[in-house]
Amino acid sequence: MRIFRNIISQQDQLNRRAFLHGSAHGIGSIALAGLLREEVQGSGHHVEYKNYIPRAKRVIYLFQSGGPSQIDLFDPKPHLEKSRGKELPDSVRGGQRITTMTSKQKSLPIAPSNYSYHRCGQSGTSFSELLPNIGALADDICLIRSMHTEAINHDPAITFFQTGSQLAGRPSIGSWMSYGLGSVNRNLPKYVVLTSRGSSSDAQPLYSRLWSSGFLPTEHSGVKLRNSGDPVYYLSNPPGINSSVRRDILHDLKSLNEERSELIGDPEIDSRISQYEMAFRMQSSVPELVNFSDETQSTLDLYGPDVKKPGTYAANCLLARRLAERGVNFIQLFHMGWDHHFKLSQDLPRQCRDTDRATAGLIIDLKQRGLLDDTLVVWGGEFGRTVYAQAPEKNGGRDHHPRCFTTMLAGGGVRGGHVHGVTDDYCYNVLDDPVHVHDLNATILGLMGINHESLTFKYQGRQYRLTDVHGKVVQEIIA
Repeated sequence: MRIFRNIISQQDQLNRRAFLHGSAHGIGSIALAGLLREEVQGSGHHVEYKNYIPRAKRVIYLFQSGGPSQIDLFDPKPHLEKSRGKELPDSVRGGQRITTMTSKQKSLPIAPSNYSYHRCGQSGTSFSELLPNIGALADDICLIRSMHTEAINHDPAITFFQTGSQLAGRPSIGSWMSYGLGSVNRNLPKYVVLTSRGSSSDAQPLYSRLWSSGFLPTEHSGVKLRNSGDPVYYLSNPPGINSSVRRDILHDLKSLNEERSELIGDPEIDSRISQYEMAFRMQSSVPELVNFSDETQSTLDLYGPDVKKPGTYAANCLLARRLAERGVNFIQLFHMGWDHHFKLSQDLPRQCRDTDRATAGLIIDLKQRGLLDDTLVVWGGEFGRTVYAQAPEKNGGRDHHPRCFTTMLAGGGVRGGHVHGVTDDYCYNVLDDPVHVHDLNATILGLMGINHESLTFKYQGRQYRLTDVHGKVVQEIIA
């Protein structure tokens, strides 16, 4: 190893430019990082961005991939029953774009919801009969019924929600949060991702770039925990390698990387060092994290019977609570199966059974432990569904609808028992208090104490931010 180091050192010393670059940027930055490391670990990388009073310490983002139907779940339009089967008026659509999946239909017949709504809690907020457990928590929940977006197809729409751009390559919201806040737990990643798939027949694929750090340092990428086997690859040491040997290997590798960092000043080397060290600590922290044996039966019952099946939505919700209480700042669950173009009458109830009890159980569990006040829970998908039927002659469903849909929030400083925004009589357009995707992301950052206009990163000559040049905090939903 000493010979190997000498070879590297001699080669780099021949390169005067590399040496000067490393002297100017490498040694100084490492020294500064050493002085600030402990402060950064507790208070965040960029404390100057935390210029709002934080209402939340962490976010649990329950992303429902595929587009839940707002008209069947959160936004009742009972008067539409008298218009069942009639053509959607041109004055309502207003020439707005529709997908190619229904643009060739001869008609766009109105399809009112087949599910009843009930007023819940002291607030009297209406929730669908498909969500009885969530409805029972109406006074803890804020509904934004006036969400809207430009994207009409899944990939650009979900990418837009996660990164603030319809084009892939930008950092995800969790990565921005990691970059802006750092972590209070040295033994777990700052940003953790969990995935699950419902029993619904249709599910859009998920891509790792949805939780990528983009052009931010790679240490801010989301760490996805697997649904079976070891939660992360290579968590267990191979045969013949114990923890002490693994520590020695990483120590030598760290020394080599530090020498290289001093010479060329590439910040990605420091990110790699950080990731190796985190991986080593995770060998101890992750097995304890995913072991539910210390949970009481009453707690498990909150989440429903699927909680004991790794990789289910229920198990991931409980895992999210365990991550939250261990200081992980941003926890994101992606649950697939909401793309109900067909068989809506069969698949939507199944999807709600998969998610209703566990979602409510998570909120109750957080509240019982005193964590809900400073934990922001977000529930929603990339767009909504149309009021008109798709392929009604084939037991159809509803098409994508970006013009109005609902996002649900709880805890973390939002107003419980509050409904924000109004849609028109056809659940097709926003009438009052529109909330754009950029506005939602600005509000999430704001509740965490981050000014979305100040959290920036210079890349290719331009200052980028999650909300681009848009977005405003929705003050009306903040308690």
